[in-house]
Amino acid sequence: MKKACVIGWPIAHSRSPLIHGYWLRTLGIEGSYEKVPVEPQDVENFLRDLKANGYAGCNVTIPHKEAAYAVMDRVDDIARKLGAVNTVYVRGGKLHGTSTDGEGFLASLLSKFPAMSLRDAKVVILGAGGSARSIIPSLQSAGAGQTVIVNRSLDRAEKLRGDMGPGVEARAWNSLADELRGAALLINTTSLGMHGQPDLDIDLGPLPKTAVVSDIVYVPLETAFLRDARQAGYRTVGGLGMLLHQAVRGFELWFGVRPTVTPELEQLIMQDVMKA
Repeated sequence: MKKACVIGWPIAHSRSPLIHGYWLRTLGIEGSYEKVPVEPQDVENFLRDLKANGYAGCNVTIPHKEAAYAVMDRVDDIARKLGAVNTVYVRGGKLHGTSTDGEGFLASLLSKFPAMSLRDAKVVILGAGGSARSIIPSLQSAGAGQTVIVNRSLDRAEKLRGDMGPGVEARAWNSLADELRGAALLINTTSLGMHGQPDLDIDLGPLPKTAVVSDIVYVPLETAFLRDARQAGYRTVGGLGMLLHQAVRGFELWFGVRPTVTPELEQLIMQDVMKA
């Protein structure tokens, strides 16, 4: 029986076992997926012992993504660009690492708006943290034109811009109104709007009505920012889809079958979020 897990500190909040457990059940696969709390000082030893402890691999969540990257025997180009991994799998006794957050974001966006093309499109990203870093390479692979990082700390945005290469620009927060003009996609990657955090309050007036507004936060399922955007007539995408779609490749790597994100699975996780 194959088994996988998710590690983090703390880990109680993770919904990954619900997602992977659903796929194991519906696909009729004999396997397991569990939460394992791992303290920061124990990350290397836990990962080195993955195979010995019978795991096909694991997900990695906060605060271990960078530490896990350092332990990998092999990483792909995306993980190398990010300096972090969220998915680990064992092949030939070696630890392989990748990051699926960016492809999860893109798959979520396109599952809701299949006809949307990012080719040469202008994208504005709010925030310059790990989530923005994970999403930008997927936008680049989809052919996005100008990608603008708008952040309260311009220095941090400039650092991310330098790491991401051509086509990416950094702007201070006070230039947001100018940057929204002509944008096809606006993405909030900050924690603003998350349960327990202040709301993200910006003027969407300069943003074209044809644009899509996205928020990677999924607790609550619809942030005040997304609600306001929807009520103003914009198409919107919440963060739940990214959570679900980023899990697909890990499951395939561990259990050998590529699962699909179904309305039933989405409903299952929505109900769990609403209970929290």
